[in-house]
Amino acid sequence: MESGQLGLFKNGYWDNPAYKLPPEADLMATTHYLEALDLQKEIVKVHAVFGGKNPHPNWLVGGVPCPINIDGVGATGAINMERLNLVSSIVDKCIEFNKNVYIPDVIAIGGFYKTWLYGGGLSSQACLAYGDIPEHPNDFSAEQLHLPRGAIINGDLSTVHDVDVRDTEQVQEFVDHSWSTYGEPGKGLHPWDGVTEANFELGPNHKGTKTHIEQLDEAAKYSWIKAPRWRGHAMEVGPLARYVIGYAKGHEDIKDQVDGLLKTMDLPLEAVFSTLGRTAARALESEYCGRLQKHFFDKLVRNVMNGDQSTANIAKWDPSTWPAEAKGVGMTEAPRGALGHWVRVKEGRIDNYQCVVPTTWNGSPRDTAGNIGPFEASLMNTVVERPEEPVEVLRTLHSFDPCLACSTHVMSPDGDKLATVVKVR
Repeated sequence: MESGQLGLFKNGYWDNPAYKLPPEADLMATTHYLEALDLQKEIVKVHAVFGGKNPHPNWLVGGVPCPINIDGVGATGAINMERLNLVSSIVDKCIEFNKNVYIPDVIAIGGFYKTWLYGGGLSSQACLAYGDIPEHPNDFSAEQLHLPRGAIINGDLSTVHDVDVRDTEQVQEFVDHSWSTYGEPGKGLHPWDGVTEANFELGPNHKGTKTHIEQLDEAAKYSWIKAPRWRGHAMEVGPLARYVIGYAKGHEDIKDQVDGLLKTMDLPLEAVFSTLGRTAARALESEYCGRLQKHFFDKLVRNVMNGDQSTANIAKWDPSTWPAEAKGVGMTEAPRGALGHWVRVKEGRIDNYQCVVPTTWNGSPRDTAGNIGPFEASLMNTVVERPEEPVEVLRTLHSFDPCLACSTHVMSPDGDKLATVVKVR
């Protein structure tokens, strides 16, 4: 380039034999990637219509802030027919893109990697999903969920265990190999009792300094991420976990999708437990959720046309009705996987607030018993063509869509805290 700057796709190991795609497939994938970015710009408009803005919509407790005024015109901030028609067109675009671009691309690109079935890690051994998308609002009973809830452990896909995130024996976090500290070494804490206190120290066998680490001591602490476990088991979460659990439970839509894709690609069921399977599950889920968007949007329009124009349940809106002491949990299936927020309220104020996010599950370090997390497990026994160009490692980790923002800490060069938030009563 005349500017002397590298292009967007310049810095790649393009002659590495781990790349299987011919130039024509590369060009197709790149073109469709750019088209997907344009579609993403349209999708976020749905947040803006119902939530007021994007990102971080201004939700109300039990609803959304924008009123419904079907006969309204102009940019009034209300949801009128013009806004509803816009959302409907965006939903249709999502369905069309999934059908005509996303799924065909996965089939085409995956066809070049049918013999490269590495990266399964824990997906055939231990998966967790909280379940989501209830047919009726706020009814999270198992039979209402379009994305099923459950846990699979010890590789037994014939048994899907019930999950209750309020059970202090189910979800626990350990910090034996995390740069964090708890009251009692080796003991896991349920998030209601969780502690977030940094403890940045390097093991005796590390190389380098705190500000320039050359080699970590994996027998000591080596990660900012805590190690969440479900009944002591490291668990994969995310689209593949959801689809493995859905398949194991006989979920009709999920099973039909998986069986159809395997038949089209002429692959055995075991291929699901791989980097290819994880990537395909994300595409299949996008197609499924596109259809669910249409389903729920049509329900919304029918309700509005029948005279139901409420946008929030304000039964618990008044803070004076809240108990002085309480504890609660909110859970969902985020795109990356199981997400939970736990809170304790004392004397009318938040006393403790802990999150366990999807990448905490997938990127967790070892626990007290030495069990490794999904990221580490997915890389075991992977054949690498050129160790100095670890394309295969990047490919598998990218399939999780990692986000480490929730394990980011700002410290001084000496490892000291730079700020402390103090509760004021």
